[in-house]
Amino acid sequence: MGSIAKKGLQEYLIQLQHHPLRTKMITAGTLSAISDIVAQKLSGFQKLQLRRLLLKVIFGAAYLGPFGHFFHIFLDKIFKGKKDKKTVAKKVVLEQLTSSPWNNMLFMIYYGFVVEGRPWIHVKSKVKKEYPTVQYTAWTFWPVVGWVNHQYVPLQFRVIVHSVIACLWGIFLNLRARSMALTKG
Repeated sequence: MGSIAKKGLQEYLIQLQHHPLRTKMITAGTLSAISDIVAQKLSGFQKLQLRRLLLKVIFGAAYLGPFGHFFHIFLDKIFKGKKDKKTVAKKVVLEQLTSSPWNNMLFMIYYGFVVEGRPWIHVKSKVKKEYPTVQYTAWTFWPVVGWVNHQYVPLQFRVIVHSVIACLWGIFLNLRARSMALTKG
């Protein structure tokens, strides 16, 4: 069994090298699916909501994978691939002041408007009420992930590492969104 896993990893790394964007898109979509399946089960759904799952996969593959791919390339170009502590700190701060707020806001809007199909006025109200808590929580968690990612992880693997951690973060966001939906009735 170990040789199958090793062969699979080798093939994945070959795909990552030859087709980095496509591989990151597929990885982000797959991890979004895992995240949503776990969140649905933890939320008490008896039957998997396939529409919701598909919409989460689309968000991961069509947005999160490409955004992460190009954002990390952009950061490395700005900071010329440096990994000293001062440069890593700048990368983390820039990431936390730009992509973190944007991605969390976009996810909340997408989830409410597209996934749940709520009217814009309700989504806007929910985002206004919940976004500060979500973003504050992100700022207590993601800077550590960003530091480790920028300091120790090679560029070609940063989106993958970020996506794996984002899988857990997605479970948190899904559960948070679901708990707010339940309190609204």
